[in-house]
Amino acid sequence: MPDPTPLPAARPHPIDHVAMRGAPGDPALVLRAETLTFAALEDRVARLAGWLAAQGFERGARIASWAGKGALTCLLPLAAPRAGLVHVPVNPALKHLQVAHILADSGAVLLAGTAARLQTLAPADTPAACRTIGERDLMTAAAEAPPLPPSAAAPDDLAAILYTSGSTGRPKGVMLSHANLWLGAESVAGYLELAPSDRTLAVLPLAFDYGQNQLLSTWFAGAAVVPLDYLSARDVIKAAAREGITTLAGVPPLWWQLVDAAWPAGAANRLLRLTNSGGALTEPLVRRMRATFPRARVFAMYGLTEAFRSTYLDPALIDAHPTSIGRAIPHAEILVVGDNGEDAEEGELVHAGPLVAHGYWRDPVRAAERFRPAPTASRYGGMAVWSGDRVRRDADGLLHFVGRRDAMIKTAGNRVSPHEVEEAAVASGLASEAAALGVPDERLGQAIHLVVRGSGDTAALKRSLLETLPTFMQPRSIEWRAALPTGPNGKIDRQALAREVMT
Repeated sequence: MPDPTPLPAARPHPIDHVAMRGAPGDPALVLRAETLTFAALEDRVARLAGWLAAQGFERGARIASWAGKGALTCLLPLAAPRAGLVHVPVNPALKHLQVAHILADSGAVLLAGTAARLQTLAPADTPAACRTIGERDLMTAAAEAPPLPPSAAAPDDLAAILYTSGSTGRPKGVMLSHANLWLGAESVAGYLELAPSDRTLAVLPLAFDYGQNQLLSTWFAGAAVVPLDYLSARDVIKAAAREGITTLAGVPPLWWQLVDAAWPAGAANRLLRLTNSGGALTEPLVRRMRATFPRARVFAMYGLTEAFRSTYLDPALIDAHPTSIGRAIPHAEILVVGDNGEDAEEGELVHAGPLVAHGYWRDPVRAAERFRPAPTASRYGGMAVWSGDRVRRDADGLLHFVGRRDAMIKTAGNRVSPHEVEEAAVASGLASEAAALGVPDERLGQAIHLVVRGSGDTAALKRSLLETLPTFMQPRSIEWRAALPTGPNGKIDRQALAREVMT
């Protein structure tokens, strides 16, 4: 049967209004060199929006950011929509070729980023219509701009485009409206029971849907965010202790690092909620998290960028059901659809409701594959996200992840397109054919195993891939073969290859 979760009334506001949710004098954003109160956050957002509005961009123009966590990447998600523009956050881990694709595909008119990153771009990487500006120059200029008042955007107006990998082809832009972002923030703040006294350590990349929600849900609750770019688990532990962190989101590889490390008792005991994303928790990991953080409630969650979060498990159930992904979050309707298109105990997870994104930017063909009419059993109707993930509903109504329908590789919380890795291998000139597979890994979820036909020079291929692909796309292992198995159509038989690799 469809998920019985009540469907709450959806009354979204423009997303930039989240800057006004907290008490004016309360801390909102703890940066390396300063702490902004909610009054200061609203003023900085208003001035950055004012500067953007003065540049003469057309309404709905795309504004990209490419920088680590700081004032620019934390303020633009609110400032760009306030100015009637669409924010396109670019993962700072990406290399120039991926950035060039995002700029061209989105039609960005401005790229703001750190000077060091901008210097890595070749002239051809930036479209002719796209200006670039350094982070420091932009924030200095914005400080003197006249403030722009809160927007009156319609709920369905676009506010952001987040780029996510697909199992075939290059990353595609997921279109998110003001309503998508506002209701996502409201939903997460509600079921996490965030309060103004909470402090969230934002370690997930802000170019990810849940990474950005670290900001939005915390501000929705009137609480403070501490953004952190970290190199090791020790950096996270030190920041948690220094800043009095109560809330932390992570992916399974990070949780393993954190439970393997030594924590000061005070810092571990201050953590009240741990939220998981980017891969399933395992029972051993849940046990370690519960032992390391005795006061924290552990929230196992499932989501996809096309519909934000879909489900969460009540922390009171985590010990008895450590591998469940739970039930629908507020503002979501989750259906399990069998191969016959009817409600089933095991089948494809389908997400309906106001958290469903508005499709893929300028990509109706791929959008039609994922965004399709909701099943007849849906109480929302309209367009739904057909996830491609197979789930099972148990006797208690809890959902369990079974597997993916497509070839997407999920590694260390990142969705990696096999096609992108394969394309980079062939482009190196060292491989004439390539196939990237995800192989099980206890801590990463999946590790990338690259099977190639070509020169046999592993060291040279690794050097080439390091130059063209971000770290999270690097294969852990490279296997050379004289030939790759093919099917009747002459294409690589991925299922046969996977069976060979796994045995």
